[in-house]
Amino acid sequence: MKFEFSAGIIVYADMDGERKFLFLKNPHGWWDLPKGHIEKGENAIKAALRETKEEANLVLKPYRSFVYSEDYWFISAGEKIKKNVKMFIAKADNVGDVRISEEHSGYAWMSYKVALNELRYKTQKQMISSANSYISRLEKIDAINAEYANLPNIAADWKLSRRFVPGEGRLNAKVMFIGQAPGAEEDMKLRPFIGRSGKLLDRLIKSAGLVRRNVYITSVVQFFPPENRVPTDDEIALCKPFLDRQIAEINPEIIVLLGSVAAKVVVGLDGIKSIHGRVISGKPTYLVTLHPAAAVRIKSNMPLIEADFKILKSLLKNRKRFGTRQ
Repeated sequence: MKFEFSAGIIVYADMDGERKFLFLKNPHGWWDLPKGHIEKGENAIKAALRETKEEANLVLKPYRSFVYSEDYWFISAGEKIKKNVKMFIAKADNVGDVRISEEHSGYAWMSYKVALNELRYKTQKQMISSANSYISRLEKIDAINAEYANLPNIAADWKLSRRFVPGEGRLNAKVMFIGQAPGAEEDMKLRPFIGRSGKLLDRLIKSAGLVRRNVYITSVVQFFPPENRVPTDDEIALCKPFLDRQIAEINPEIIVLLGSVAAKVVVGLDGIKSIHGRVISGKPTYLVTLHPAAAVRIKSNMPLIEADFKILKSLLKNRKRFGTRQ
């Protein structure tokens, strides 16, 4: 059996008050997405960017938290071929820049409903359906974050940093991690968990069989508390409604609570050293563990947090066995 690998971009734009997707008409007369073979020395994202430039004259910035992967088989010259296609999504701001390559006979911007009627293959419809749902979630999270980021301008006696550190990761993630608040490095780079604690968290996530880009990582308070102090009850009360809305939109199966602040704010539990490793079943299921910073500072905490992530790995195996979403 021969194997082939392709990549492309599901391109969308806001046009005439609605979301529309870009399709190219191939020589066979049916609509397709900008995509092509992954060449030697390329990864999927580089191939997708190159193909979209060659086929549609668009230079785009894909959302790396979304990857749609599809496998299918076909026969060519009597040989069975298994093909894997990886599709990213990106927004086009300059729709007038579209110039199609000679291998295509036309292009069209279609709404989601029109695309479902016009597309020939089930796999194409599944790609567009997945992308359309993800973009809707992305726009809602962006709206929540824009409102949250404005909090320093409207809250009285604001003492936290004025720099908003949004969560990051896959917006339809199965697993969500919630810490206390950004640190100084996170405040500077505007990304959660990227310092020493973040490096440990990355390793722990990997030990549970996960990849960081496929989970969602955030904090109870998403502004740096000066001198890395614990956020006050009033500060938490201001920020908690935004966290609740983010959780509702991402809708994870499992939420891992990193440390005492997250455990107390989200599920009302105190005494992290006595409750770490506790699983609270439900929708979502919660796992309480230490904050990675506690293991970085105090080496005797390392076996405790590692044991908790083994529990997470077990939870994930049980869900996979019973067919919950991936």
